Amino acid sequence: MAKTKGIEKLLGEEARYCSYGDTAHYLEKPIIFSECDGSFLYDHDGMPYLDLQMWYSAVNLGYKNKRVNKVVRDQLDHLPQIASQYLHREKIELCASISKQMQKSFQTKGRVHFNVGGSQAIEDSIKLIRKVTGKTQFFAFQGGYHGRTIGASEITSSYRYRRPYGHFSNRAQFIPYPYCFRCHYGKRFGSCKYYCVSQFEKLFETEYNSVLDTKTGECEFAAFYIEPIQGTGGYIIPPPDYFKKIKKILDHYKIYLVDDEMQMGFYRTGKFWGLEHFGVKPDVLVFGKSLTNGLNPLSGLWAKEELIRPSAFPPGSTHSTFSSNPMGTTAGLEVMKVLQDKTLEARINSSGKKFVNMLKKLQRKYKEIGDVTGIGLAIRLEVCEKDGITPNRRLTDRIFQAGLEGGLEYKGKKYGLVLDVGGYFKNAFTLAPSFYITDEEIGMAYKFLDELFSRFTTSNRRQP
Repeated sequence: MAKTKGIEKLLGEEARYCSYGDTAHYLEKPIIFSECDGSFLYDHDGMPYLDLQMWYSAVNLGYKNKRVNKVVRDQLDHLPQIASQYLHREKIELCASISKQMQKSFQTKGRVHFNVGGSQAIEDSIKLIRKVTGKTQFFAFQGGYHGRTIGASEITSSYRYRRPYGHFSNRAQFIPYPYCFRCHYGKRFGSCKYYCVSQFEKLFETEYNSVLDTKTGECEFAAFYIEPIQGTGGYIIPPPDYFKKIKKILDHYKIYLVDDEMQMGFYRTGKFWGLEHFGVKPDVLVFGKSLTNGLNPLSGLWAKEELIRPSAFPPGSTHSTFSSNPMGTTAGLEVMKVLQDKTLEARINSSGKKFVNMLKKLQRKYKEIGDVTGIGLAIRLEVCEKDGITPNRRLTDRIFQAGLEGGLEYKGKKYGLVLDVGGYFKNAFTLAPSFYITDEEIGMAYKFLDELFSRFTTSNRRQP
C-alpha cells in the first residue's frame, strides 16, 4: 500500500511538473520502472517486463551489462569529467577503434568526430557536408527518421515534427523508400526491375525537374541521407541491389552518401554496420545509441579523409560541451571490445532466424499479421486487417497497451511485455531484443504475442 501511494504521488508530481513534450505520454498510463537486468525491466512491485525493443536498440548488450558497467564505475574514480577541449586516452582509442572498423568494413580511411545525441551528430554531419560543398539541399527518404532538432527535422520526412515550428527553408526532397510490402508505385518485387531506382534517376533528365543544371552538370543537392534499414519507419529492409544502383547515380552526379546507423549500427543487423549488407561504401556514417550500451550519451560521425582532414574541417568547426565525455568514451571503448567477440555475429544471426521463424509461425495462425521480416536481430511484424494488407493501427495499439498492463503468465508468474510501435501507419512492431536474448526468452515472447493476438482477434484466426 505504501509503495502504491508513493507511486501515485510521483505520478501526480510528474503530471504537475514534467513537460509532456517528450514521448512518455504516448502511453495512456505511464509506468514508473525501478530496476532493469538483462532483457527485463521491473516495475515498483517487482513485476518483470520482457523488453523486445531495448530502448530503441540503444541497449544491445542487455541491461546492466557487467563488463560495460564495471569500466564506467572505475572511470568515476579515475577521470569522470574533463572539458572536451582537452584530450584523454579513451577518446583517442575509441576514435581509432571505430576508424579501424570502418577500414575493415568499407576499406576506406577516415576520422571520427564525437557529439552527445543522435540528432546532434546528424547536425554535425550537415555542417560537414555544407562546409565541403557549399550546398544546403539534401535528398532523404520518405519514412526516414534522423532526429528532431531543427536541422535533423529538415531531413526527417514526417511533417508532424516540423509543423509547429514554422517554415523549414532547407527541407529535404523526400524520395520513396523501397518498401516492397507497400510499394509506392504499386509494383511487385521480382518483376519491377527496380522501378523505384529508375524514377529517382529520371530526376536528372532535365533541368526542369529542379535537381540538375544540365548545361554544367552541377547538381543542387549535396548529399543523400539514408538509413540502410529504416528504423522508425518500420524496420523496412530494402531489396539487395537497391543501394548499389542508387550509389551509382549519386557518384555520377557527385552527391555524397550519408549513412545513418543510429539504430542499425554495432551489429544490430548481424553485421557491424547495416550498410555492409548492400555492397556500397558511405562517404559519411553517423552513429550513437548503442555505442555506450545506453549509458552516458555519446554519438558521432565518421567521414572519409578528404572530407574531414584538418584542412577541410579545422579546429572549432563544431563543438558541444559534453561531446567526447570520458564516461561515454570509456563505455564506448568497452562496447567496441565486447563486439570483437568472434561468436557474437553468429549468435545474433542464429537468434534472429529463430525469432523470425517464431513470428512466421504466428503469422500462419493470425490473418492480421501481414508481414514478418528480419535481418540479424532487427525484426518487424506488421499488423493489418484480416485482409493481410490494410494497416490496423487500432489492433497494434491494443496489443502494445495490453503488454504494458502486465498480467501475462509464464510458468506461474506474471509478466509485462515492452514493444515498440513504428511504421508509416503506426501499425508495425519493431523488435530489437538484446543480443543475448535466450531461447527461453524467445519462446516467452512467442507465448505473450500469441496470447495478445488471440485476446483481440478471436474471430479472425486462419483455418489450420
